[in-house]
Amino acid sequence: MRLTTLLLLALTALPGLPASGLAKKWELADRTYEETIRTVQVYPAGASPLAPAVAGLRAQNLVLEFDDLVSDRASYYARYVHCNYDWTKSILMDLDILDQFNEFPINDFIYSNNESTPYVHYTLRLPPVKLPGNYVLVVYREGDREDVLLTKRFMITDTRATVSLQDNLSGRGTLSTSNQLLNFLVNYRNFEIINPLETVHVVIRQNQRWDNVKNNVQPAFVREDIRQLEYRFFEQDDMFAAGNEFRFVDFRSVNFPGQNTDRLDRKRKPYQLWVAFDRSRESEAYALYRDLNGGYVIQNLDYADGHITGNYLWVTFTFKSPKPLKEDVYVVGAFNSWQRTEDNKMTWDAGLGAYQGTVLLKQGVYDYQYVVDGPQPFQLEGSHYQTENMYEILVYYRPFRPNADLLIGYTTLPVNPR
Repeated sequence: MRLTTLLLLALTALPGLPASGLAKKWELADRTYEETIRTVQVYPAGASPLAPAVAGLRAQNLVLEFDDLVSDRASYYARYVHCNYDWTKSILMDLDILDQFNEFPINDFIYSNNESTPYVHYTLRLPPVKLPGNYVLVVYREGDREDVLLTKRFMITDTRATVSLQDNLSGRGTLSTSNQLLNFLVNYRNFEIINPLETVHVVIRQNQRWDNVKNNVQPAFVREDIRQLEYRFFEQDDMFAAGNEFRFVDFRSVNFPGQNTDRLDRKRKPYQLWVAFDRSRESEAYALYRDLNGGYVIQNLDYADGHITGNYLWVTFTFKSPKPLKEDVYVVGAFNSWQRTEDNKMTWDAGLGAYQGTVLLKQGVYDYQYVVDGPQPFQLEGSHYQTENMYEILVYYRPFRPNADLLIGYTTLPVNPR
């Protein structure tokens, strides 16, 4: 457990502590910028929080939820930034994307009800936008747009183009034992696209991750006579490493911790949980079981309404290894937006013969994996073509007006669905 994180958490949890007031360097990505901001989720209202942060232009129903680990509420606001296909800021102005002022108060909040960690749970129904595309939701303190707490990506899609998988096409990748390959068609029969090779950008995402996304994928054939783009992939760089089914830990109950937990210390606050020891799966045969594709579900089996009764715990992951690796090792998942930072970097313990890392997490079920920061990120997990993964294909078009990328097609394509 990192002392700096503990100290920052203890300081920011004190009631009445003023905000820093310092301008922060923030990104157009899924990030948090204060230690007290936790469990940030954007998903369609009424759907599972595991669902992608994607909504149709005519059915915009996305919801933001997050926790602030303090004892009293604060005045927070949100605004939008429109982005191009590669998540660079577009040239569109606020009036181009909204019918209202680009500042939304976050007034829906509720105080937690647990004995371990006080926090305030916030909810915001995202106001509708006028154009499809990539958006970043920026949450900040009242009166200071540079005092940013979090940024979260979401997408609004139109249905001008359709995407269909081509199972009858095969390439070299279908024979791979560790990669997965998608061949598909993009049809735009009812929509005129000028110079599709220059104005259309296709992005493929695996399990809602942005760290291994394939940007600006090029078509193998352009058939403008029937308004169709054909994507066929043969090269190794075009394929996705299939990876393995995710590891998981279940601590929905602190009275009776679930699968893959080792021990729980309730004498300290926040509670301390140790996950059962993990080992390399690189040489193991593929084992089929259902996972959350790297996601997590907030739930408290001890009390109702896990969003306000769920405890925060220091969760320690331990990876046994005969020797330290040359590259750094990280524990990642949707819980930390797949980032590789000091907060989730594993530390080698020679006496234990293992890597260890501690992360603050809210009660629930969490998928995770160990990633090596090097040319073979899956070397501790193994990679098997049989792995179940969910892919998203996003089709962007940049018309002359507005001169920005619009999301005109979107589909999900499951591989090896259970």
